[in-house]
Amino acid sequence: MPSAFLPPDFNPARPVVLIAGRGNYPVITAAAIRAAGVPLRLIAMDDETEPGLIASFPAAERVTLNVGQIGKMLDTLKAFGAGYALMAGQVKPKKLFHGLKPDLKAASILMGLKRRNAETIFGAIAAEIGKLGVTLLDARAFIDDQLATPGNMAGPKLPTDEEYLHHGITIAREIARLDIGQGCVVRKGTVLAVEAFEGTDPMLRRAGTFKTDETLFVKVVKPAQDFRFDVPVFGLRTLATMHEAGLAAAALEAGKVIVLEKPAVLKQAKALGICLHGF
Repeated sequence: MPSAFLPPDFNPARPVVLIAGRGNYPVITAAAIRAAGVPLRLIAMDDETEPGLIASFPAAERVTLNVGQIGKMLDTLKAFGAGYALMAGQVKPKKLFHGLKPDLKAASILMGLKRRNAETIFGAIAAEIGKLGVTLLDARAFIDDQLATPGNMAGPKLPTDEEYLHHGITIAREIARLDIGQGCVVRKGTVLAVEAFEGTDPMLRRAGTFKTDETLFVKVVKPAQDFRFDVPVFGLRTLATMHEAGLAAAALEAGKVIVLEKPAVLKQAKALGICLHGF
């Protein structure tokens, strides 16, 4: 089995369709799926998916569509004879609410939702995918080596004591439970900033406007995280933002938070003197 996050009955002869959003996450996932010898097809998002990833697929094995074209996405899964689908990479949050240009299927889904957030929208899409007999895979599938691990991963030791670490974890898990965000920045028992709709980087910059010695950025998953989508990611951009904000430590939930381009992230964290700790 090429990944611990695949279903027990996974059939490597059936195509996996990668539904790709922004950044390198889909690129790394595609490379891992290809390395496993599993047939791969691509559904790219207009103005989101990396052009290089799109170009790596023959024209007959890729389709590019607008974020709101859910009907076309479902038709494409059928046309590709998909056994599995995997969502990787973000879509700009505002695109889920402004300028979505939904087709009839998307409009039907949205009208049926009492709450509209990433979890409910993608959850409803996942249900439609399931109706086709297509299995939506855990978004960590094939990239087991990109996950946070327990203990010190890079840089100096954690610059705060266990009590303050646990305080940060408690705060992060509570805002995740309330579906506000999946991260926070704390300092010696004080909450400096919590992640909300604006995302991680703006939160880190806000936290950096305060006294930053012994600060800790904590990233968690939701208590009932659906690992098929919206899995938290820590990458080089986040690391750079931490450095710019003067934040020198991050605690990431082991086995759950994806450390994208992990070898490069660990090397850069060490060079910048930033502690990366798994819990």
